[in-house]
Amino acid sequence: MDIKEFVLNKGTDAKAGARVLAKASSKEKNLALLGMAEELKKKTKWLIAENKKDVAFAVQKGLSKALIDRLSLNEKRVNEMSQGLIEVAGLPDPVGEITTMRQRPNGMTVGRMRVPIGVIGIIYESRPNVTADAAALCLKAGNAVLLRGGSEAIHSNRAIASILRDTAKRNNIHEGIVNFIDIPDREAVTEMLKLEGIVDLIIPRGGEGLIRFVTEHSRIPVLKHYKGVCHVFVDRDADMGMGEAICFNAKVQRPGTCNAMETMLVDRKIAKTFLPSLIKRFRASNVVLKGCQETRKIDPSVEKIKNEDFYKEYLDLVLNIKIVSGIDDAMEHIAQYSSAHSDAIVTQDYGKALRFLKEVDSSAVFVNASTRLNDGFQFGLGAEIGISTDKIHARGPMGLEELTCLKFIVFGNGQLRE
Repeated sequence: MDIKEFVLNKGTDAKAGARVLAKASSKEKNLALLGMAEELKKKTKWLIAENKKDVAFAVQKGLSKALIDRLSLNEKRVNEMSQGLIEVAGLPDPVGEITTMRQRPNGMTVGRMRVPIGVIGIIYESRPNVTADAAALCLKAGNAVLLRGGSEAIHSNRAIASILRDTAKRNNIHEGIVNFIDIPDREAVTEMLKLEGIVDLIIPRGGEGLIRFVTEHSRIPVLKHYKGVCHVFVDRDADMGMGEAICFNAKVQRPGTCNAMETMLVDRKIAKTFLPSLIKRFRASNVVLKGCQETRKIDPSVEKIKNEDFYKEYLDLVLNIKIVSGIDDAMEHIAQYSSAHSDAIVTQDYGKALRFLKEVDSSAVFVNASTRLNDGFQFGLGAEIGISTDKIHARGPMGLEELTCLKFIVFGNGQLRE
């Protein structure tokens, strides 16, 4: 069987699964999710053993520590995957919800109903937990999922997908609701992007190169999980201790994620007071610091920054520092360099906080909180399928509602078009 036929068969199986799943009750979907969660925990040792094959391959390829961290599974992360499925099972089912019913002058009633999108294709890199998270959210929202993970995680993803498929089948749900394309060849992605009429939506999750490739080659609508060039601006009216804690968390807590801070903007009025202790703290955590000329006057050991660095998503312990004249300068910088993912201000000035919320055009804007909180779980959506930086259909963390669409429904009693 060639790659084209293989991918087509996977897509066709997913389409068949979607038709069956669309009719499933909330109880049936929840029982399947709880069964999947239990099976993941039961097979933790096997999952970790399969994951070790991927980690060994990643080390051999010379992948960065940050990427290997995103790839790695341990007992805690498997438990988190399992818990994510349990939490999705506990969320309200959006399918079938009827909204905005209005009676028209001719007596008919017009409203909208939430329905599944159908088959959702997800193309992603590195993180095996995406396999479980994506499948869980798609299942609860009544969608089948066609998954294509990166070659660096193929053993982990194949193992997780097989557990989810087997459990679905045991719960009398079509196993086609979870399909994993376990071919590392790039041609498999190209063929997947041609499945117009079978796959209804493509969601790419990964680096800028992957996003651009998918967008350029897809015949199917694409919802982009674009790169995270995230900023924290520490205003002159900030609580200094809070500012230091937020900036440190935003960069160091897990630098390999899309919502980690890549550039710290500091108000000139407080820079000499604020920066020295925080720079020392960053250095103790092995953060490589790049700074503007003013920052280097405060600490000459900070590396000289290049303008192109402000566009970079490092996904690593590397941080840009820039001193700005105030909130207007900070927002101008963000407007030019941000990827519209997550941006934050630390300030005790209510007026500045409201300005920042209104004028910064990102999927999530924070006041006195870390950008690391831009996350479906943290926002109460359950496990997310990604963070959309698009403005159409979904923006920010994509939970269950974002995996449905609305159709019009009409109740009449014989009305005709005159």
